[in-house]
Amino acid sequence: MTKFVAFLRGINVGGNRKVPMADLRQICAAKTAGTGVRSYIASGNLVFEAEGAPEEHAVAIKDGIEEAFGFDVPVLVLDEAAMKAVLDGCPFPRDAGKLVHAYLCYDDPELDLDGVDALRAPTEQVAVLGRTVWLHAPDGIGRSKLAAKVERLIGVDATARNLNTVIKMVSMLDEGDD
Repeated sequence: MTKFVAFLRGINVGGNRKVPMADLRQICAAKTAGTGVRSYIASGNLVFEAEGAPEEHAVAIKDGIEEAFGFDVPVLVLDEAAMKAVLDGCPFPRDAGKLVHAYLCYDDPELDLDGVDALRAPTEQVAVLGRTVWLHAPDGIGRSKLAAKVERLIGVDATARNLNTVIKMVSMLDEGDD
């Protein structure tokens, strides 16, 4: 069995596309034949164990949500090694927490560097590592003009999580290990 992390994009945001976490865990278990399905906060973060490939599980979870709730939700699934590589690749301080966001891309990013430079505050930094675009906004993500538009500048679909969530998902993968 392989451990996986699933990230759903755009659920339970502003009262739209509501998916209760108990239902999401049940869908994941049923559609992936997964065990030990756990969720973290209500924004669509799952950890589970199953056989198969990440892409298969992403499609299965996506289809299960569409069947149960009638709407399309992009789902990104990473195996344990890929998820740990995302965190290990973070070029910013681990204690930066909410001030660092990982934009987990569904394909190789095609970052518009001119657009980034036009919006970036002097204190902000951006780094691309594989399929992850990192943004460090030390003055606050909510104040950042770049953070508000970075997903458009990435050039591919992505789902964002702050560094605290990335760290928590990796720690959930490690729970139960000897």
